[in-house]
Amino acid sequence: MAVPVDETSAVARARDAAARDAWAEAYVLLRDADRHPSAALDAADLDLLADASWWTGHVDESVTARLRAHAGYVAAGDHRGAGQVAWWLHFEYRCLGRPAAAAGWLHRSRHHLEGEPDCPEQCLIAWTDSEAAQEHRDPEAALAAARRMERLALDSGSPDLIALGRQAHAAVLLANGHRAEGLALLDDAMCAVTAGELSGMFTGWLFCLALTQCMEAADLGRAVEWTDAAMAWCEVPWSQHVRAPDAESPPGPPGPASGAPGGPGGPPGTAADSPFPVPAPAPTPDAVTDNPFRGLCRIHHVEVLDLRGAWELAEAEAARVCHEVPVDSLDVAAEAYYAAGEIRRRQGRLDDAATAYAHAHELGRIPQPGLALLRLAQGKADAAVAGLKLALACRGDQAHDLLGRARLLAARTEVALAVGDLDDAAEAVAELEALPGDAPLLGAVADTARGALALARHEPAAVRPLRRALACWLELRVPYEAAQVRMLLAAADRAAGDQEAARLELMAARAAFERLGALPDARRATALLTARRRRTLPGGLTAREAEVLRLVAEGGTNRDVARALVISEHTVARHLNNIFAKLDVTSRTAATAYAYAHGMAGAPA
Repeated sequence: MAVPVDETSAVARARDAAARDAWAEAYVLLRDADRHPSAALDAADLDLLADASWWTGHVDESVTARLRAHAGYVAAGDHRGAGQVAWWLHFEYRCLGRPAAAAGWLHRSRHHLEGEPDCPEQCLIAWTDSEAAQEHRDPEAALAAARRMERLALDSGSPDLIALGRQAHAAVLLANGHRAEGLALLDDAMCAVTAGELSGMFTGWLFCLALTQCMEAADLGRAVEWTDAAMAWCEVPWSQHVRAPDAESPPGPPGPASGAPGGPGGPPGTAADSPFPVPAPAPTPDAVTDNPFRGLCRIHHVEVLDLRGAWELAEAEAARVCHEVPVDSLDVAAEAYYAAGEIRRRQGRLDDAATAYAHAHELGRIPQPGLALLRLAQGKADAAVAGLKLALACRGDQAHDLLGRARLLAARTEVALAVGDLDDAAEAVAELEALPGDAPLLGAVADTARGALALARHEPAAVRPLRRALACWLELRVPYEAAQVRMLLAAADRAAGDQEAARLELMAARAAFERLGALPDARRATALLTARRRRTLPGGLTAREAEVLRLVAEGGTNRDVARALVISEHTVARHLNNIFAKLDVTSRTAATAYAYAHGMAGAPA
């Protein structure tokens, strides 16, 4: 049956829209053309409809159109077309959490393409083989598959496949410790991305893959550069919406499949159960959005903003992630909740932090090391130790995520020193220093931990790694960690008898903490500065006991004091017992009178 002229025109316009990456427009035109009673889309146009449905968040429609396209290619005897569509069905089913269906379609893809060993479609098979070999810890097979993919891509002349092949090769090299060679290949692939040489799908893929690899490899410089480029690509011109003309079947909620095999995955909760204070508005029900990569790239933006100290913006961006990520991106939403928990913990909002960590855990992310450091702040050291031990045991492949493991080991050092276990801290520091790679970020983490351990051991040499760490954090423009190192340097300077240097470090640290909104750390720096001024406190009180007494004298209950100082009520009670004993008083009233008599109330102690 002949296709009506108006429908032919609509399909032509849809093809043109797809070529311009105007996926919302292409979706509306192809969907309406496919509904026409006197015409049917051919296999190639059904494949295009599947792509448009994917981009605009209609995952079920994408799979349905792809199944019809596969049948059309098979009927036409087009094995390459059928093989490519079968691979895409494998990809979409895998993203949707249906591994059996994904495996079946991958097998079909291999079957269709087995007579075409050197065709471009085999690149996707080789990519899958490389990632599967990586998962099974077979680096030789992974490298062989990646090299085959790169060769096929070069033979095809496709800029998309060439860039993806180089990225896949880089991924294998980075995972196996060949950092310089891997980053060189990744830089090559990303040149094609940032120059606008690739299609939208491959641009989005490479941004997501490269940003993840940069953060895992602790390469902050590349992460910053490519995150900025990714966010610019996501926002312009993709932010336009196209309203579907037919209200009979409005588009579903946003959520296309996304990420590469083994890459980003799934949906956040609804706005009602989000722990974020101001959730981003969801798109209207009849709006069609056409960039599913926006939320996936934004999570890396959150990580960069967090490191750079832009916490308010980072938390707002994390909230947006949880309303923009595709429906199959549970791990991306989990990372957003975890990032929010980290910010809140450092700001002293411990209950809010616990809520965010709980949401991250519900979505499949082990909320460590943040949760352990939260428990330490709450005076629950045993829980902190146990949580970190389990998290480190779960991360068996340290080469896969160097930064993640470094953060766990740094937290293990901090917790071990807090509980006085110097042997465990030494083991953690040794593991940190043995991590592969030469990233400055990893060096700064290791030097910070080494300096803290040396300080706990009363070693005069503690100042050297701490100075290296501070210089690196400042160069990387990571203010919170720099301020934490200043606190350690102040202690080292004080131990060496250099009170003036200690005071300068404490003042710089306090200023940084106040700018960030890290209130517990700012209060700690203030207490140390005040203690240095007073040299000795009345009654032989420690600085912390003086803080507790001041708050009690100002009318605070044990709960009030615990919240103000970010400690447990049990710890407050223990401090009060010590205060009563040192001051030889038996009541809060008598202790309050002592505080006022000695000028300890009404001002920080």
